Amino acid sequence: MGVNYLQLKTQVKEVGEAAAGQVGERRLRLEQALALLHQYAGQGSELRPRVEQIAASFEQTLRCASPAHELLDAHFALPALPAPVRLLAADGSQIEPDRHAEVEYGLVNAAVLDLVLGASQPAARTVVSRLYYGERVFGEFGLPSSEMLELQRDLEERIQLADRASEPFEGSQAALTDGPLELWGAKQGRQADSFERSLEVYQQSLRDLWRLGVAYGGYVDKPAAGLVVRLLEVALLDRSELGRVRDHHPLEGVRDRAVFARLLGPGERSAVFALQSGSTHRYREALALHFFYLNTGREGRPRIARVEIPAWVAQDARQLDLLHAVLVQQCQSLSAAPYPYLLHRAHEEAVVSLQDKEQITQMLLQELRGRGVEVDGLSSKLFLKLGKRGG
Repeated sequence: MGVNYLQLKTQVKEVGEAAAGQVGERRLRLEQALALLHQYAGQGSELRPRVEQIAASFEQTLRCASPAHELLDAHFALPALPAPVRLLAADGSQIEPDRHAEVEYGLVNAAVLDLVLGASQPAARTVVSRLYYGERVFGEFGLPSSEMLELQRDLEERIQLADRASEPFEGSQAALTDGPLELWGAKQGRQADSFERSLEVYQQSLRDLWRLGVAYGGYVDKPAAGLVVRLLEVALLDRSELGRVRDHHPLEGVRDRAVFARLLGPGERSAVFALQSGSTHRYREALALHFFYLNTGREGRPRIARVEIPAWVAQDARQLDLLHAVLVQQCQSLSAAPYPYLLHRAHEEAVVSLQDKEQITQMLLQELRGRGVEVDGLSSKLFLKLGKRGG
């Protein structure tokens, strides 16, 4: 039968009615958030210990912005792009093991592009492909490994960035990856040891980038978080009410990108904020996580991205300006849908197509069967789904 569109039609109408009813209320909350951002702009020294106190005593998983060294409502014009600048961009993809397939394996594919901005030569390319089979697929405890592969993909991207950045270059260096800098993975339970080992490798790659003086950032396109909005909600609490922060959401539904779309002009960045999260204690000193918002759009059509940066960039005006200028220059190359051009190219190099997956599967099957290794074959479910009904 497929989808029951008759049922969906009624539900879609209900969604539309509810959304329309929330427009006015959300607009009022957005205006309130903007007013609060201006009101508390110069009170960073009071808000910072408040955030720390809540995280330490009441809500260890508190995730929000924390004031850094700039006014909360500050916005900064596009700086000049120095020359020469070497830009590195890394992205990755993976094949996740499928228990229904003929052979279960995983693959991590990471690509790094290396380009001197304004130079005539094309970007140099490095692609690293790593296969995970057998015990490496399921991990030490026989658990599903999609999270493990995503973790290994993130590690591979940063390791390859640091490796390329170590090659001699007379000039400034910047590096980009897609998404947050905070490493995700199991921090408790049976996989915690594996995560901790991965975190050590990840942090070492960050230290290598720091030692090499690379202005490094993680680009988060169309961010959904309300980190600064959450800080404003924290600011509204009376000191006697800090313990009820978990249930305190007067600005619910307002996202940071809506606030900064109103505040930032084309090419401008916001103030730098520190990131308060359950992982704050894992990123210390030069590696402490920060972020700013960036308007990569044009007049009347703002496009807001969040750019996550380590402390060594956040605290160095020259590196901060370099990253700001590089990102706007890169996004201007894709003006219809602003996104860093070299990062987009890295994604194109790293992506694993269905044709690639089929070829890798056949290579594995041929090798295993040639060595007399028994292969399970397709599950009945997949066999029937593919229409492979035997006689």
